[in-house]
Amino acid sequence: MEESSFLQPAKALDAVGLHEGMHVADLGAGSGFFTRTAARMVGPTGVVWAVDVNPDLLTRIHNLSRAEGLHNVEIVRGDVEAKKGSHLSDDTFDVAIVSNLLFALEDRVAAAHEVERILRPGGRGVVIDWRDSFGGLGPHPDHVLTVGTARDLFEKVALEYVQDIPAGEYHWGFVVRKKVRPTMH
Repeated sequence: MEESSFLQPAKALDAVGLHEGMHVADLGAGSGFFTRTAARMVGPTGVVWAVDVNPDLLTRIHNLSRAEGLHNVEIVRGDVEAKKGSHLSDDTFDVAIVSNLLFALEDRVAAAHEVERILRPGGRGVVIDWRDSFGGLGPHPDHVLTVGTARDLFEKVALEYVQDIPAGEYHWGFVVRKKVRPTMH
């Protein structure tokens, strides 16, 4: 699959260090573009959970994944704006992807909390969203978030900023990490 300047999932996921055997959650998976790219990268020993509120999109992801020979994709209907709404386990995932989702949410804080909850300590979140409305190509101008606003959002739920990542001409992207809690001796 050739990547365009529009959105570049492989480059973004390479930048976060996605590799064989990882457990990944794609929150608000939509069309499954990131889900399927991640599934190829984590290979048969890894698993990618595609979470979305729309059952039709989940069916599409399931069908496309199977047609592409990707048997490491699991789908779950979930709402990242609800507490534990993704239905995924706490402290489990190596990587959580939030791509082209924040602009569409009413409760972005809840979604950021959901990312923090499901990531294992040291796990990373990949956050990508629209840079602008681009004359109607992207979301309504009132729904566009700046990268700074999004970074602040994730830092407020105790995820630390790691780095910016390539996300294509129309998007910004960055990585956050769940802090490792000190152990008591």
